[in-house]
Amino acid sequence: MRLLLDQDVYAVTAKFLVDAGHDVLLVAQIGLSQASDEEILRTAQEQNRILITRDRDYGNLVFVRAMGSGVIYLRILPTTVNKVHNELVRVIQTYSEVELVGAFVVVEPDGHRFRKISNT
Repeated sequence: MRLLLDQDVYAVTAKFLVDAGHDVLLVAQIGLSQASDEEILRTAQEQNRILITRDRDYGNLVFVRAMGSGVIYLRILPTTVNKVHNELVRVIQTYSEVELVGAFVVVEPDGHRFRKISNT
């Protein structure tokens, strides 16, 4: 799966996804460390990547400002990393890349919420 990781995603999560065989790109690798959330989301969409973030502000961009989708929001803390990683694997195995590109998914230690975004 093609993923773009926001700067707030833990390094251990990036390594976890790379080790699982995913095509992972960090915002810092493409000069977007100081970019706005809008620019990062736009870049993810232009590059056909699913954005993974710990920044809840993306929900506002997706739902209120209708700036697209393809976001996985991790509700993760250092103490819940393993549980969230296990749930993230479940999400990636359950939904196709096409389904994820059209959705906003909240991943928590005890489950996830998948919300398909309408393009109308």
